[in-house]
Parts: sequence; C-alpha cells; structure tokens
Amino acid sequence: MDAVTSKGSGLILASASTGRAAILRGAGLHFRQQSAEVDERALEAEAASADGMDAGKLALKLAEAKALDVSVREPEALVIGADQLMECGGLLYHKPAGIEAAREQLAQLRGRTHNLHAGLCVARGGAVLWRHLDRARLTMRDFSDAFADAYCRSEDETVLRSVGVYRIEGRGIQLFSAIEGDHFTIMGLPLLPLLRYLREIGWLAE
Repeated sequence: MDAVTSKGSGLILASASTGRAAILRGAGLHFRQQSAEVDERALEAEAASADGMDAGKLALKLAEAKALDVSVREPEALVIGADQLMECGGLLYHKPAGIEAAREQLAQLRGRTHNLHAGLCVARGGAVLWRHLDRARLTMRDFSDAFADAYCRSEDETVLRSVGVYRIEGRGIQLFSAIEGDHFTIMGLPLLPLLRYLREIGWLAE
C-alpha cells in the first residue's frame, strides 16, 4: 500500500463532537477522536480582515486547520477535520451563550432563510489530501413568541449546543417551513462525499 491507502495509525476525527462521532460511528467507521488546538475566533477574524466574510471559505479553512493540527501530531494517521458555520443576511452566528441569547437568536432568524456551510478535510502527515464544501439552506417559519418560549423551555440546555439553536432530528424541526440540502451537511459532516473519498483511496471496500 502507498502512503495514502496504508492504514497507518488509523482514522482520527479531529474533534470532540459527539454528534460528528455518532455520524461516523453510524456509518460503520472505526476511528478515534482527538481535539484540535485551533483558535476558531482568531482564524475567523483573520479571514474577515483579509478576504471579507465568506462563510463557505471560512468553514473550509477551519476544517483544514483542525485536520492539519492533529495530523502534524499524528503523522501516520488519516485525519478528518470538519467545521460548520451558519450565516444569515451576511452575518455569522455562533452557539448562544445562554437561554436568553438563544431566544434572541430565534427572534432574529424566524421568517428568514439562513445557510449552513459545512467544510470537510482529510489530512495526513501535515498535508491536505482532500477537501469538500457543502451548503444547506433552511427557512424558519414565522412562529410566535409563545412558541419560541415553549420551545426553549422544552429543549433547555440542548439549544445551547447548536449554532442554530435547533436539532432537526428533534423538536427543532417544528421551527422550519422549508429545508434544502443534505441531512448530514445540516448535521455538520457531509458524510456521502467522505465515504466516496475513502473508497477511492482504498480505505473502505468498494
């Protein structure tokens, strides 16, 4: 086997995310997790000052930074880096700091369409081998304040774990009137392109 297809030290997900790990585990992949040491806000500020705010390019840049950080420390492993950014009206949104911030974010997003940009990267030995960028468009319905309050109460701390204050696999689906895009992209890791790449390099069986 060559340097790409050799299993080396295995597959690593450069993230502590339980959600992304569940996606890979559900697909039958064997891997371990190792958090990347990346200052996401600093990279975001740097990208904004250099190129203007392009959420897609930034999501891919962050995914690459995570994969490269871990692959330098684990040079024999195949490392997956992933990142997702939410943009609405030219503004980036991050995970809310508390329930009140979550309510405010919902108020800003309701009745509008926002974009989820999911960047994905595979690296080995400190070099990027493959990258992929995907986008999903989600439109929130114009729900009432009462619904938003009830929703935040029912979801409680769960809403703070998502940049969009929702989980489409749960009650959060009730916030939406339309969704365009791949389910796994919305979940934060475009799975099908990754599986296709792993088959192409011989990591997974054809």
